[in-house]
Parts: sequence; C-alpha cells; structure tokens
Amino acid sequence: QRLLEQWELRRRSRSATPIDTDTLLFLTLRKGLFVIEELPVLLSSGSGCKLASPSWVHLSSRCFQFYFRAALVASSRHLLEWEEVEVAMVKGSTGARENPGQIRNKDKRAIVMSKLRTAKKKERRVRRETNQRANLEAAAVGEEAPRMLPRTQESTRIDDPTFVDDDDLEVFGDEAGDEFAKIFANVEEPKVMITTRPRPSKHLFRFIGDLMQCFPKAFYYPRKSFDVKEICGFASNKKFTHLIVLGERAKKCNGMLLSRLPEGPTAFFKVSNVQISKDIKGHGNSTTHQPEVILNNFNTRLGRRVGRFMGSLFPHAPQFEGRQVVTFHNQRDFIFVRHHRYIFDEEEEAARKKFDLSNQKRVAEGKLPVERPGNESGVKTKLQELGPRFTLKLRWLQQGSFDTAHGEYEWLGKRGGIGLQDQRTKFLL
Repeated sequence: QRLLEQWELRRRSRSATPIDTDTLLFLTLRKGLFVIEELPVLLSSGSGCKLASPSWVHLSSRCFQFYFRAALVASSRHLLEWEEVEVAMVKGSTGARENPGQIRNKDKRAIVMSKLRTAKKKERRVRRETNQRANLEAAAVGEEAPRMLPRTQESTRIDDPTFVDDDDLEVFGDEAGDEFAKIFANVEEPKVMITTRPRPSKHLFRFIGDLMQCFPKAFYYPRKSFDVKEICGFASNKKFTHLIVLGERAKKCNGMLLSRLPEGPTAFFKVSNVQISKDIKGHGNSTTHQPEVILNNFNTRLGRRVGRFMGSLFPHAPQFEGRQVVTFHNQRDFIFVRHHRYIFDEEEEAARKKFDLSNQKRVAEGKLPVERPGNESGVKTKLQELGPRFTLKLRWLQQGSFDTAHGEYEWLGKRGGIGLQDQRTKFLL
C-alpha cells in the first residue's frame, strides 16, 4: 500500500524520479504499477507461481518471461525513470497488449480491450481533425487538399530488381529474338491444340468449347492413353504452335499446362474461378473476328515473359470491326482472363448530333451555344462479356518442351505456389 501511494504521488507530480536496479515496476491489468523490491524473490518463485506477498497477482509463464526480460533491461541501463518503465511495459514484446486474446482472465482482457478501443478512437479523432484542418487551409488558399492514398498491397509493393523500364533496350533486344518473336511479328500464325487429362468429365468439355471460341485456330484432340511427351511430338508434326493440357479435380478445371512447340518454353498454371459463358449473366456470343489482346501489369522480366507467352496464343493482326478484346490482367501474381466485346452507344451519338444541330440554330439566331454535359466526344462505350472467365496462377516455367524429369526450370515456385513469399507485398510478375 505504501509503494502504491508513492507511485500515485510521483505520477501526479509528473516527476522523473530515478529508481535503482534492485527495484522493478510491473504494469498489471487490475490496479496499476507494483514494485518488487528484490528481484531474486521473483526468480525463485518460478513461472506461474504466486509470490510471497498476498498483494501480488498470479503470473503466467508468458508474463514471467516478459518480466524477466524487463529486469535484464533494467540491469543493463542501471537507472530507469518511472515514465520510461511505464512506456516499456505498455509496449512489451509479449503480444498480450497487441493481441488481448492471449489474456485468459476475462476481467483483465475486457480492461485491456477497453483501453485499446479508447486509444484507437483518440487516434482516429486526431487524424480526422488534422485532415479537416488541412482541408480548410487548402480551401483558404484556393488549392486542392492533398489526399492520402489507401494503403494496399499494390501501393506498398517491394521494388523488384528485375523491374523493366519503358526504355530498357536490353530487354527489348532479348524479346526481339525469343520464342514468341515470330508470332508477335506476324511471321508465324499460332495454331493451338487443346486436350485434357485421361477420362475427363462433361463439365470440362464446356470449358473447352469456350476456349475454342476465345482462341483463334484452336482444335480439340481427345487424350486417350497417350502421355504428354507423345502428344507434344504429335502436335509438332501437325504444325501446331501451342499445346494446352487441362487438368480436372472434382469436375472442376484446376490446372493448365501450356507449351510452345516445338522448342518450348513450357509453363504450368493453377486454374481457379472458372465460369463458362452460359453462367455469365447477359453474356454475348463471340464471332470469328480476330480479337485484340491486352496484356496488363506484367512489369518484371518474369512477368513480361509470361505475358508474351499468353499473347502468343493470338495472331497480332486484330480485326477491329469485330470489337472483341481478350484481357490478361496481372494483379498480385494472379492472372485474370476476360473476353469482352465493346459496344458504342448509337443512341447517345444520335443525341449528340441533335444537340449540335440545336447549337447551330442558336448561333444562327445570334445566341451563345450551350455546352453539352458529359464527355467531349458524346459517345459512350459499353462492355459485353463473352466468356469464359477464369484465373491463372503460375506454378513453374520450364525451358524447352515438356520434360519434368530432366528439363531445366527457368522459374520454380515454392511449395503451395508463388503467393507464399516471405513478404506479402513481394510479387514476381
């Protein structure tokens, strides 16, 4: 009781009275700070034991470890001030204050949670008042207030040393002579062979039908009892440029093997979130026009290689009258594949012409023209999804044609996929 009264007097006076190394402060969750005058008493009492004095609370093994570390810190610094010890105890390394779920006592846990909520509310209030003050100051000067960007995994992405700049001539030189250069230069026309695992279900054939509508010059061949290496040789003899082998589990497509024939490379992707055209609400029907291809957000050397691999499935002479576009969008190392048709709103264009005629009449009458609301062109563009839609995630990339026994890998993901890096903000594509 005497020690608590001394602590209250010092706390109210805001004095920084130093204490020697034989004493140590502990921030309990019930009554405040207690003082142990002799450290050996704590050490001899052991983990999870009550101390001699009836005033001490029961110590769990985790609290005991933290108090012992705090004692070592106190001994190393020789002198601690009361306020410094209080801050050190609040910011302890046990994780109980950051994660109150580790506290087993219900009353203590409720107190800690209440304090955390109060601190967070205060922090939010201060941040809100600061933003409001900044907005008022900017409005008084006539400037736009600075807006804070949301903190996302993309905005906090760790810089990769293999990032490719827009003026990287070395990368462009390598790509000019890679396995896909002839297709991108329209010297060679892609021809895709699609097959499946042995004994596929009927659900996989629906997905294959949509892929054949999406990829120009795509043909299906049944797998039968041939292995992949035999199929690669057969496809090369038939002048196919690509081979796609679809895997299946529980009647859902879960894997895609993609190989550039005859010399590779070969990649394996995990397939997820497959939706065929029939399941997409308001879907359209694709035509035989060559689609446009969009490769978005492939920024690293590996990403550009994978993106060019995807783009080599299509001829690069799009027929714009078909207004079809296939998009490969990379986000957090997931490749989202979408197939759309863009539509120009003709009613909007007719309304724009009518508005222009009315403005000409106003000018002829000597009146000022009226500015038309909306975009400057007056033409709205809408998207109609054709399907299919699915998501890819790279598992490995191999040089040459398919050879898992003796092939050389350009890149091999960790077990479980490339999303399990040490940092969650480190992406490879």
